[in-house]
Amino acid sequence: MSLDMQSSVGADGLADVLERILDKGVVIAGDVAVSLVGIELLTIRLRLLIATVDKAREIGIDWWENDPMLSSRARGLETENRDLLERVALLEDRLAGLKDRDGAN
Repeated sequence: MSLDMQSSVGADGLADVLERILDKGVVIAGDVAVSLVGIELLTIRLRLLIATVDKAREIGIDWWENDPMLSSRARGLETENRDLLERVALLEDRLAGLKDRDGAN
């Protein structure tokens, strides 16, 4: 068996293992707590899920779709929200001006 054939077989085996892991999903969970004289100073909770996007959606995980740092659609919504807030503030200012004018008469 040549070296090329051995590495090809190894790559296929690795690809199969990776495909199984992504298909089923893997969860790694852990907590790290730092205490001093019995007083907890810091707790770090780590939760890691390794799965395909389809598998994650299947189990109800889709946070990346609305994260502005990860989704162009979410960035568009963030911009739209900022614009709407500016328009509401402008309308409120105009309404307050009208109330002041009517109150002065």
